[in-house]
This record gives sequence, structure tokens and C-alpha cells, in this order.
Amino acid sequence: MNFDKVLTGRRAVREYTSQTVDEKSIRYLIHCAVMAPNAVNQQPWAFIVVRDQDLLEKISDEAKLHMLSTKHENPHADHLHTNFNTPMSHIFYHAPALILISAIEPGPWIVQDCALAAENLMLSAYDQGLGSCWIGFAQSFLNTSRGKSLIEMPDGWIPVAPIIVGHAAHFPALTLRSEPQIRWIN
Repeated sequence: MNFDKVLTGRRAVREYTSQTVDEKSIRYLIHCAVMAPNAVNQQPWAFIVVRDQDLLEKISDEAKLHMLSTKHENPHADHLHTNFNTPMSHIFYHAPALILISAIEPGPWIVQDCALAAENLMLSAYDQGLGSCWIGFAQSFLNTSRGKSLIEMPDGWIPVAPIIVGHAAHFPALTLRSEPQIRWIN
């Protein structure tokens, strides 16, 4: 696929088929992720892959409770309450895999470095015919001691980018982008 098509075609996918994503495909996505630029070539990332649907359901349920109990800290509290206050809601949209990109230790550029890796992962997923979505609502819970214990996260790791991946039930239509503001200084 040409690069422009990947850039304009990649969307946040929130509807997935039940088809699993095989290990070879996930390893390829992670390979693409680690090709991302990163500060001082520190490569501060590590990856946790969760394909256990029961565990994803448990994390979803507990993350919803965590979000609702801390909604006063979130400017999107009304959206959270509306979308996640039902037993049927699932923060991972029933995707077959969660790839959590985490920093392996604190550092000044870990968020930027892991975000660049996440973008590479999501673009390569689309190029491979897969859907993906960064689930920011999961990050806060996965950074709690309970969240870390559920995914057996090693001490010192810092969750940055929870990305779901799977076979899209459909790819959402292109959403128009606003004209960027540009200031030229010559």
C-alpha cells in the first residue's frame, strides 16, 4: 500500500470481528513499532500483549469502575459516564488483542518515544489490513497497582499506549481535518 493511502486510511476502529490475530502478525506490528524514532536511541519501550478475552473483559470492567470513581479528574467525565456506565460496554470494543506499549523506566522523553512507536504500530496494522485504536481510557487504570498486577507488569514499567488490534468489522469513513494553522517565519 502506498504511504499516503496508509496515512489517510488509518482510522480508530471500534468494531471488530471475533477472528484472532496470530502471533506472527503481532510480532510484525511490534517490529514496525520499534523502528520508530526515539530520543538518544534509548528505545525505552516494552510490550505486553493480551489476547485472553476473559482477562480483557476483567480489565474493561475494572477500568470502567476506576474511570467512574475518578471522573472528577477528567474533563470528559460526562462522556465516560454515558458510554461506560453499562454492563454491556467494553472499553476494548471486544478486540481480540491489546498491545500495551510501556516505558521500561522513567525518563524525560518516554511518552513521546512510546507514542511514536504506537503510531508506527497503528499505521502498520492498517497496512496489514487490521484495525487498531489507542484506548486512552485504559491507561490510568493500567497504571494502578491492581491494573499492573492483572497484566503481570514488571516493577518500574510505565504504561503509555494501550492499543487494541484486530480484524475490523468495517473501517470508519475518513473524517475531515481542519485546515492547519501555519505561521511562517522567514
